[in-house]
Amino acid sequence: MRKNLDIDVHHLTRVEGHGNIVVNMKEGVLEKAQLEIVEPPRYFEAMLKGRNFHEVAIITSRICGICSLGHQMTSLKATEAALGLKISQQTEILRKILVNGSTFQSNVLHALFLAAPDFLNVGSVFPLINTHKDVVLAALRLKRLANEIGEIVSGRAVHPISCVPGGFTKLPTTDELKILQDRLIKEARPDAQFAIDVMGSLTHTIPQFERETEYISVYSDNDYALYDGQICSSDSGCFPVEKYLDITNEFIVPHSSSKHARFNRSSYMVGALARFNNSSKLLHPSAKKVADMLGLKAPSFNPYMITVAQMIEVVHCIEDTVELIEKLLKTGLRDEKPDQEPTRYGRGIATTEVPRGILFHDYTYNKQNMIMAANCIIPTGQNLANIDDDMKKLVPEIIEKPKPDIVKNLEMLVRAYDPCISCSVHMLDVTFNE
Repeated sequence: MRKNLDIDVHHLTRVEGHGNIVVNMKEGVLEKAQLEIVEPPRYFEAMLKGRNFHEVAIITSRICGICSLGHQMTSLKATEAALGLKISQQTEILRKILVNGSTFQSNVLHALFLAAPDFLNVGSVFPLINTHKDVVLAALRLKRLANEIGEIVSGRAVHPISCVPGGFTKLPTTDELKILQDRLIKEARPDAQFAIDVMGSLTHTIPQFERETEYISVYSDNDYALYDGQICSSDSGCFPVEKYLDITNEFIVPHSSSKHARFNRSSYMVGALARFNNSSKLLHPSAKKVADMLGLKAPSFNPYMITVAQMIEVVHCIEDTVELIEKLLKTGLRDEKPDQEPTRYGRGIATTEVPRGILFHDYTYNKQNMIMAANCIIPTGQNLANIDDDMKKLVPEIIEKPKPDIVKNLEMLVRAYDPCISCSVHMLDVTFNE
């Protein structure tokens, strides 16, 4: 058995942000196996202090260029809860369409551009343009159509502009929704099925590794909850969103400028596999068929299967969006003004599933409708302790492999979580002792 091992992957590629993989084994004892987050803090919570409620969602959408829509939805809901603003059923349906589009856009980006090169033993997506051109083009078409959902419904694919507290400043037209629905049926469905077939042909390359952990996600009895619901733990059931601090229990570690989180165990997982494990029975029937085809059954304890769960969600989001648009077409779009007359002031807490997992925004407003305090807990920050725990179990299991294979397995593990590192690095006060 190998007794000594030193791995230092400096700035892991094909992830958002900067992180290092560090592994040290001395005389057969694993001393360190961790993902080091080395980015400086980003002070978004501090930026929000003193801001009027009209500004907050615009600012928080800048936390992330990939999940800007999810941050904006969560921000809007937190502000509405704090100020007593009401939204209509039509607004809720339009928001669900936006969350679906954001989810399947990001899932496609990760699965087919960032993770697939690992399955095919190439360094990036660019070699696949020559060897798997049809797959790359299908992925680009899916990603583009998902972006168009944002453009049509919210005015812009990244950092939406027509979503505001209490509703929308501008609504899509009936014709735009009909065209979008038609394209989802005629274009997105076949492209998604083609991508699923390709993923199915690659599942044999996914490492066989398991570590049971706690899975936390948004949950609703009525649907596969992405837009709204309660907090669900696979260990201890459901909790109201207002209890989120009891769930997340953030703490600081010396090797990360991002906070970590834990609940019933030393760590927990959020994201596509957590959602699948907690809510797979609520997936659209077409997505359930895809799960069967790809061999994913709940509960799955293999973190590498996060990528497979993401592709299953792509199908769910496409089909759910088709049905949501049909609801709007049947009832007819109503010209509604957003409710922007606060009826109270105080604290508002909200959660949404963004592609990488459950997201929390927590605001407290004063009588002038200005934010006095803010807290945002990001999915990647919640996953970091779980990634470290996975590494600690994985390294001894693969220690006899050649070092390049060990490095690849570790890189694939981190990429499977689709980390958004820059999002996770928020305001904290930490001293590093070398």
